[in-house]
Amino acid sequence: MRIHFHKYQATGNDFVLIDNRSANRSFTEDEIKKICDRRFGVGSDGLILIENSDEADFNMVYYNSDGSQSLCGNGCRSAVEFASSLGIIDKNTSFNAFDGMHQASILKDQTVRLKMSDVRGIKKLNDAYFIDTGSPHYVRFVKQLDQLNVLEMGRKVRNSDVFKPQGTNANFVELLPDNTIAVRTYERGVEDETLSCGTGVTAAAIAASLAGYSSPIMVRVKGGNLVVEFRADTPDTGLAANGNISATFVDVFLIGPAKMVFEGDLEL
Repeated sequence: MRIHFHKYQATGNDFVLIDNRSANRSFTEDEIKKICDRRFGVGSDGLILIENSDEADFNMVYYNSDGSQSLCGNGCRSAVEFASSLGIIDKNTSFNAFDGMHQASILKDQTVRLKMSDVRGIKKLNDAYFIDTGSPHYVRFVKQLDQLNVLEMGRKVRNSDVFKPQGTNANFVELLPDNTIAVRTYERGVEDETLSCGTGVTAAAIAASLAGYSSPIMVRVKGGNLVVEFRADTPDTGLAANGNISATFVDVFLIGPAKMVFEGDLEL
């Protein structure tokens, strides 16, 4: 089976994108792993299928490189750019993803402003937070982020008894001056540190707001820079008796670039 694909990257988080509107192909877990393999396939953190939708401009179907499914913020931004190149959309869009409907806009500087789902039910876990931004994220503040062994520490968190059986993504965050944070993420489903994680960056920015930072928050990742905007629907961000954070965060936006790297054909 020959497949035409496009390769995109969004702050170093890279994806294989396939226009599946007419082909209507499905892929097995083994095929997804092969496509994403960096030695025997195209190589990517995930696979994205663009499909027809009756209620939105398109459906975005996302697979991690191990074949599992989740929401991917950087993948969504790549999908928006790809949909624009296909002529499905112009500058504004609504589309379906793993956690439901999203809106997005391509800005004048060609960055993509993606509306994320509302964030609620944040849990305080000793020295960390658990925040679901469409995918589950553990967020911990650290010092000297550059020296951290994210692969070792992230894998330990991801597979800990606390988060079984689904596991979690693990984010390590350094608070910097000027309303800026640096983030490194171990991604569940990729089972490695990635250069960027959109849902992780969003969770980290919201956690930073609980430490006194305000929207918009500038975020540095290994693959570049992102911006996260949000609004708390209540000024009360204190802990409830059960350890949950009271506030719900709304109007959450992830903003950053997404660019095509190359296109080609793959024989599966």
